[in-house]
Amino acid sequence: MRVTVLSGAGMSAESGVPTFRDVETGLWAKVDPYEISSSDGWRRHPEKVWAWYLWRHYMMKSVAPNDGHRAVAAWHDGADVHVVTQNVDDLHERAGSRQVYHLHGSLFSFRCDRCGLAYHGALPAMPEPVDTVEPPMCACGGLIRPDVVWFGEQLPTAAWDRSVEAVSRADVAIVVGTSSIVYPAAGLPELALAEGIPVIEVNPEETPLSDRVTVSLRETSATALPGLLQRLPALLG
Repeated sequence: MRVTVLSGAGMSAESGVPTFRDVETGLWAKVDPYEISSSDGWRRHPEKVWAWYLWRHYMMKSVAPNDGHRAVAAWHDGADVHVVTQNVDDLHERAGSRQVYHLHGSLFSFRCDRCGLAYHGALPAMPEPVDTVEPPMCACGGLIRPDVVWFGEQLPTAAWDRSVEAVSRADVAIVVGTSSIVYPAAGLPELALAEGIPVIEVNPEETPLSDRVTVSLRETSATALPGLLQRLPALLG
């Protein structure tokens, strides 16, 4: 069986990663989202943006994969599993998933903002968030930036193409912890449905996708995903 998992912020939130869309506890409650997640903000205040993402990079080291991440990784033993994630963390990989496509980039990759060359140099430690940190400089004179997708930027072509292929060739698509409102990622389960592929939604909250999927489970990923592979025949009838 070929299974494609589409994961969003809600899945990482179960591991304690603050979500950007939570106005009460989210990281964006303390900063202007556009200033730290756009090319314009980077051009105006690269030292502010770099400090923000460097802190998030180090913050992730204190966060562990949850039972949902571990369940998906365990499915590799009995299925051909592909993970398409909107999350920029590495929790799927740390849990053991091997075929992971990051639609919005990764907090653990860096590149030059001018020549695009990947950066593998040392990073300063950051046990606590600070307002500003000067980003490293590339040999070409450009600045090193996080390899994540900011507002207005295109999704990485290779990751997008692999994601579309993974969805199109799936026997079942499982959408986990995503609001299903951020495009183009939100179009992937719609693609599966259009091609007659069963779609299972795992989300404690109702989403715009809920009334269109094959099965909607009002559960968290850590609760629903362990054992879900074995339950598929019964769920899909």
